[in-house]
Order: sequence, then C-alpha cells, then structure tokens
Amino acid sequence: MKKLLFTLFTASVITLSANAQISKGDVMIGANISDINFALDKPNAFSFALNPKAAWFIQDGLALGGDVSFGVETAGKGLGTTINYGIGALGRYYGAKGANELANHTRFFGEATVGVSGRNLSGGGSTNGLGFSFGPGFTYFITRNVGLETLLKYEGVVGFGSSAYAHNLNLGVGFQIYLPGRATAKKVEKDFN
Repeated sequence: MKKLLFTLFTASVITLSANAQISKGDVMIGANISDINFALDKPNAFSFALNPKAAWFIQDGLALGGDVSFGVETAGKGLGTTINYGIGALGRYYGAKGANELANHTRFFGEATVGVSGRNLSGGGSTNGLGFSFGPGFTYFITRNVGLETLLKYEGVVGFGSSAYAHNLNLGVGFQIYLPGRATAKKVEKDFN
C-alpha cells in the first residue's frame, strides 16, 4: 500500500509540474537560509543566515540581479555575537534540462556574487570590504513557478579590519519563485488562443 501511495504521489507531482520559467524576460525572486544551528550543549548559542535575492533573465537560463545577506552567530552567554552582512550583484546560469520526465523538473545551476560584505565580532574583530561568492546549486521545480533548491557556495571577504581576509563554505536551502515576463506571457496566451 505504501508503494502504491508513493507511486501515485510521484506521478501526480510529475504530471502537475511543467517546464520552469527561466526564459528571457522572466523574473526570479526568493531566498535561501543557511547555517541554522542550535547548540544543545551551550545555552543561548545559535546561528542563522538569510539571503534574499532577485534576478531578471537577460537570456534563456542566464539571470542577473542582486542579493542581500544577513547572518547572526552567538556563542552563548557572555561570549559575544558575530554579525555577517552583504549586498551585491548576482549572476546565475542554469544548465540544460534533463532527458526524461523527472529530470525535466530539475536543473543544475551556477551562482556567483560580488559586492560589499563584512564579518563583525562583538569582541572587536572584523573584516569589511569586497565580498564575493561562487558555487553550484540544484533546483527541483515543484510547479512551473516555484523551485526548491540547495546551494553550496564558497564565500570570501577581502578588505580591511583586524583581518584582511575571511572566508567560509556555506550550504543553504531555499525556494525561488519564477514570474513570467511579457514574452513568456504572450507565448502562453498564444498557445491558448
């Protein structure tokens, strides 16, 4: 019975899904969350990062836009807080769609950002300056306009402060909403008339 329900669920998801909106003129809006950690052995210790982004597809599969990042890390009572921030330009390129029905709803992509970033510790240490990141990602389109994704990025900050360079490797999950542009809306309207 469980296998039958799983098969029916999978078939319905595949049937209801369609090709994603990653054509020229379309818009991508969404966010990733990462670095979620609640330390059980240290009271009041946690970390969290939020990365909203928006981009416009300048050609099929290639989007340019902007992103903002904000992160907080606490080490526990009296040990201080670290604030991470950033704002900059974003570029994202999606690879070709898959060869079978299930793979048609998934896409690999590469993402890169550059802008102003910083990492500031409450104890006084900091690095602020040119921020950059790059890495691969994977999106599963649960509908034509909504994608769930995971993104592995190398992030760095080069600049000034108590340290001239700070970096980390970040794994995030999130969702993106893909809104059709005028050209896509005209194609859909033409198909229905």
